[in-house]
Amino acid sequence: MLETNRCVVRKISNDDYDDVKEIYLNEEVRKYLGGTREIDSISTILAQMVMPPDHSFYWKIKDKRTDSFVGLISLDPHHSGDQLEISYQLLPQWWGKGYAGEVLSSVLHYGFTVLKLPRVVAETQTANMRSRRLLEKSGMKLVTIRQRFGAEQSIYQIERDDLK
Repeated sequence: MLETNRCVVRKISNDDYDDVKEIYLNEEVRKYLGGTREIDSISTILAQMVMPPDHSFYWKIKDKRTDSFVGLISLDPHHSGDQLEISYQLLPQWWGKGYAGEVLSSVLHYGFTVLKLPRVVAETQTANMRSRRLLEKSGMKLVTIRQRFGAEQSIYQIERDDLK
């Protein structure tokens, strides 16, 4: 379990079905992530998060004060296969309040100090300006742009030595 000033970040469990469903069926959250998922796929998605393959980590984010579900964050192998990618999905009511940056920073710190990763990458649609600003504010640098998943993607990276 990780903690930030306002959040508890813990491994996902089978009890988190309703929260995972809420994220994956939310059109605003999934706008730049390939769209919403079919409700029939939620159990499979959750099972993969609860029992992830090696080098994959999935966490649920909760607000400490209210115990409310905030979102999900993960570290898992990037499509290139040679480094871990940080990914996050927060419910819209938590956007613009600093929660994503707070949790992103904590998970990056965990990746570099506990997992001893040399670098972490992130990929977001170039059109997703909120996510790009968050990554840049967190110290990640744009390293390349490529077409993938039917859209232009911006690939960011941060080295262990770059962590603020």
